[in-house]
Amino acid sequence: MAAVLAGCGSGGGGDAAGGGGTLTAYVYGDDAVKVQQAAVDTFNKTSDVKVKLVSVPGAEYVNKLRTAMGSPNAPDIFFNWGGGSIKPYVDAGQLVDLTSAFASDPVLKDGFLSPVVTAGSLDGKVYGVPMRGMQPVILFYNKSLFAENGLQPPKTWDDLTEAVTVFKAKKITPFALGGTDAWTQLMWLEYLLDRIGGADVFRKIQNGDSSAWGDPAVLRAATMAKQLVDDGAFGKNFTSVSYSNGGAPALFAQGKAAMHLMGSWEYSTQLGKAPDFAAKDLGWTAFPTVTGGTGDAGNVVGNPTNYWSVNARTKHKDAALAFLKHMASQDYTKALVANGDIPTTADAGETLASSPNPGFAAFQYEMVQRAPDFTLSWDQALEADQATPMLTEINKLFAGRSTPEQFVAALKALK
Repeated sequence: MAAVLAGCGSGGGGDAAGGGGTLTAYVYGDDAVKVQQAAVDTFNKTSDVKVKLVSVPGAEYVNKLRTAMGSPNAPDIFFNWGGGSIKPYVDAGQLVDLTSAFASDPVLKDGFLSPVVTAGSLDGKVYGVPMRGMQPVILFYNKSLFAENGLQPPKTWDDLTEAVTVFKAKKITPFALGGTDAWTQLMWLEYLLDRIGGADVFRKIQNGDSSAWGDPAVLRAATMAKQLVDDGAFGKNFTSVSYSNGGAPALFAQGKAAMHLMGSWEYSTQLGKAPDFAAKDLGWTAFPTVTGGTGDAGNVVGNPTNYWSVNARTKHKDAALAFLKHMASQDYTKALVANGDIPTTADAGETLASSPNPGFAAFQYEMVQRAPDFTLSWDQALEADQATPMLTEINKLFAGRSTPEQFVAALKALK
């Protein structure tokens, strides 16, 4: 049992002769783990303190991490989404505050895009080092359908509503939407609130001010989303269409829907399922501006990236920081690009020519690089006890089972 605890507990094997020891790092188990494993192998070649990577299957990750963090066997370093995903650990004093490290260490300070670092922070303090690719939400469109109908990608909300009218007249669903998955509807409200009221409205909510759901911008965003539903922008059957089983991407690829608001992974989804469409007809643009809105047109929403955080109980804080600084290296950046990811490092632009689609990669990178603010997806930014009922209320709004006013009232009641 002692040997097991030495291998898995916080601080790993403790201080061995010569200053050695082990850092246990939990990571979300998927195809990208090979990039993190390669980084571990590189680090371990020169470090007395070794990193042991523990790949946890995705479906089990959150629960296994929660259990481990409440036990003597907590990991020294762990993968997370920033925001609400780490708030319980921050509140419990379980994480190392990295703010001073980012302020004083040039590798950390200058190594990553500022909007991404900020997006994963809490209450102005940095708790995570970016370690995977960025995933902004992007407005994708069918280039052929737009050309055939004399339309340009929408830059304003008026452009968007005009496109809705034109495509409806041609019996083409304007927007694919996997309405059985509430997080696909969430993307609309995230961008609308940002464009109408700016990033600070949701930032207040994320920081614990539930009364900010009563900001007039929230009601206007909900009203505009409901208007899209009522206007048939998503078709008549979107509540029975799923994203997770490929329904919404298929409608888009088959030309039955003209546009799709989705995370940047939509490109790889289409490349895998409809490669001809991805190569010839898949276009992308930023979310349009909203007349009278105070939000910056350059703001982005989505999943800025994933982060490594450090357990405050680790016996090897310096070694943990040394490993995390490797995430800013050129070698790590190149490995992410080779895996199809768009890194969040400040100099990643130099490596994007080797990505599967350099044009799409450059668009994403530059969009985030220039963004004044990158809002973390609400369902990741909030703790589960707020995020889950919020998604339920969003689904009710889109399904016509609540009004925008009822939507706002329900969210204000969340504590």
